[in-house]
Amino acid sequence: MTFQPLLPFSGYSGWTFLKRTMARQQAVQQALPAQRRDEAYFRDRIGTADTAEKLVNDKRLLRIALTAFGLEGDVNSKAFIQKVLEGGTLKEGSLANRLANKQYQKLAAAFGYGDFSVPRTMISTFPEEILSLFRTRSFEKDVGTQNNTYRLALNAEREISDLATRSSSEKAKWYSLLANPPLREMIQTAFGLPKSFAAIDLDQQVATLRAKTEAAFGSPDLAQFNDPAKLDALIRRFVLRSEIQDRAGSVSPAATALALLRR
Repeated sequence: MTFQPLLPFSGYSGWTFLKRTMARQQAVQQALPAQRRDEAYFRDRIGTADTAEKLVNDKRLLRIALTAFGLEGDVNSKAFIQKVLEGGTLKEGSLANRLANKQYQKLAAAFGYGDFSVPRTMISTFPEEILSLFRTRSFEKDVGTQNNTYRLALNAEREISDLATRSSSEKAKWYSLLANPPLREMIQTAFGLPKSFAAIDLDQQVATLRAKTEAAFGSPDLAQFNDPAKLDALIRRFVLRSEIQDRAGSVSPAATALALLRR
């Protein structure tokens, strides 16, 4: 039995319903036999995965690990993930550090295969650390099967909060945001930017987004979204823009032409 979130409404009303009922819905998902079996398997087996090779060769462990970082689409890319894990993050030129999507860096750092003689999989608290992330991402993934806008919004709430509190420069924060595909999609939608926006010069993208952010929220900095009210306003803007785009996309050119002829 798979989990199907209860989403009786669309648009912003559906988003507020999801937020209001999320704790109860997450509890239902986590009580499902399939979810509990996955968690039990991870707790029982992750300690035996003392090398990256052992992890990637256990597809069930790998699926859970990748889902925890939003990378479940790479479950069949065993050689690539093994290389990411074995390179670690402490060496500046490692693969995880060079990849634009910093979720790989987080994955490699969490497991520690390339950074320590004894990986973090051997720490007693490690299973719960990863399973906590797995539960969050699993719920978001199930929400996304019905409404991808809500999945992107849930992801943005977490990831932008994290970016806002980082000690790195504001420019570096914006680069990190643009390197994260779900966050990029969210921010471009929130500001009504076309998909072609991603093709222009990266510094120009950052300058444009900073200008639009300042116009909408009073500051060009991502640090301001450490304020829950401002973060909520950004998410609301995204969900409403998404709803407008969905409605526009559901109207066929023929219907539009007919409506114009009737005027």
